[in-house]
Amino acid sequence: MVVGKRIATLNFRELVILCAVFLRHPLYLLPIYKATREAVAISDRLYGDLHHKDNRTNAFRHALWNYLICKSCLPAAGSPENTLSWSKKITDLHERLSPNESLAKKMDLHNNRIGRELFMDLVEKEKEEVIYILQKKTGEAIKIESVEEIEKEKNNLVFLEKLKTSK
Repeated sequence: MVVGKRIATLNFRELVILCAVFLRHPLYLLPIYKATREAVAISDRLYGDLHHKDNRTNAFRHALWNYLICKSCLPAAGSPENTLSWSKKITDLHERLSPNESLAKKMDLHNNRIGRELFMDLVEKEKEEVIYILQKKTGEAIKIESVEEIEKEKNNLVFLEKLKTSK
């Protein structure tokens, strides 16, 4: 289980931070857990293990993850704006606690934002339609090599590595 493995890598300080966040907002714990598992399962189904690298399929997973967190937390949050704020808080925390390099963190934060914006734009749409739209955005994702390039791509998913193809 990806979520359990990630939690197991946290040090004591990071666990305390995570626990404090969820103690203040316990109604979000289960929806976030389910959204995280669903984002990984959908990414596995569509892309296999490829989405665990810093490529365009990883961009898909991050955007989908944020969309699904917003969608699943909406009943507890009470409004799209509240769920958007919560999703940003929890996914920014995840990136802050992750062992990624600086550029990869910026990439993930950018793709997370794209997913939240997609939620706000398509809050009434069915999940399958949003997945289709995200797959299209994934095909149009932009390869970047610097933070400045990320900042230029306001509406596009971004990635660092091209997919390796076998011959």
